[in-house]
Amino acid sequence: MVLVAFAAPGELVAATVDRPHADYVEAHVTRVLEPSPDRVEPPCPVFGQCGGCQLQHLAYPAQLAAKEAVVREQLRRIGHLDDAVVRPIRGAANPWQYRNHVRFSTGKMYGDVGFMARGGRPLLKIDHCPIADPWVNELLPKLQGRGSGLHQIQVRRSATTGSFLVYPTIPGMEAETGQKAYLEELGGKKFQVSASAFFQVNHPQAEQMAELVGEALPESGDLLVDAFAGVGTFAVLFADRFRRVLAIEESHAAAKDAHENVEQTPNVQVKAGKVEDILPLLESAPDAILLDPPRPGCYPTVLEAIVRFRPSVVVYVSCNPATLARDLRVLVDGGYQVDHVTPLDMFPQTGHIECVTRLSLADPAGG
Repeated sequence: MVLVAFAAPGELVAATVDRPHADYVEAHVTRVLEPSPDRVEPPCPVFGQCGGCQLQHLAYPAQLAAKEAVVREQLRRIGHLDDAVVRPIRGAANPWQYRNHVRFSTGKMYGDVGFMARGGRPLLKIDHCPIADPWVNELLPKLQGRGSGLHQIQVRRSATTGSFLVYPTIPGMEAETGQKAYLEELGGKKFQVSASAFFQVNHPQAEQMAELVGEALPESGDLLVDAFAGVGTFAVLFADRFRRVLAIEESHAAAKDAHENVEQTPNVQVKAGKVEDILPLLESAPDAILLDPPRPGCYPTVLEAIVRFRPSVVVYVSCNPATLARDLRVLVDGGYQVDHVTPLDMFPQTGHIECVTRLSLADPAGG
């Protein structure tokens, strides 16, 4: 199998091999011989050099179709699951100007600000990023020349609250810098987010994700476990459906934020630590478990604990269809059925794919 970067499905190209592997080869397009009707001119002048975007050469409907096809293929090939459970992908109303959190790399000598080139180095000085929030692009020229001595410059802003951070402190800037946290809003709730804590970067699509999670979770129950809880987003949003919510988060910064954020929902308890250490030792079996792991997916002990506890519903939010398919296979073998998988395009113009999956017990009355 050959994976060809910057090609479009169905077209004929000349390609150069970048990296051979045992069972596949990575390559990139050097010349398009017979272009696809879905091929478009990328608006970014450094597309192909910058490592941030991979799909600007595809019309947006074609990007969505390709991502949905990836989810279906991974479920079939890795999970040996019927892809009929995959629902149509949820696309973005605006596939540009969405990214409200950007980490800029910096040049040591001249203080240039930009992104790393595809494959690592060198630094690409950037004047404008078409997928970045307009506020980020307005700030970018003011950052140029000020990156010397800094490893990265992180900028975040919430369009709903107006709160922002520019981190670390940058001397000589007109705007305030060095904020350690900013205020986000999702689902009508506000969340403190530290500079080192995770929060979704595409606000409209994050709202869609919250809707999908809410649709998949039970309307009521005794105990919800929000595993990989981050700053407590889902725990807060759905606390009113359950008598108790346990939010588990490994990151110290995110767990500290979560403790602040759950003060608005007194039935939520936050435990700082690894999900694989805390979940198996719970004394009470949860009614529902919400998983939102990083790209490597769940540790086997996490999945084993879920199968043992037999919650009626498991909602799995994934940023990696391959590890999602692997973990779903384990849960299905453990007595669950996949009700539906909804792909969500959180990162247009890139190859990243989010999914929200609902599982329920195949035999609720079984032992």
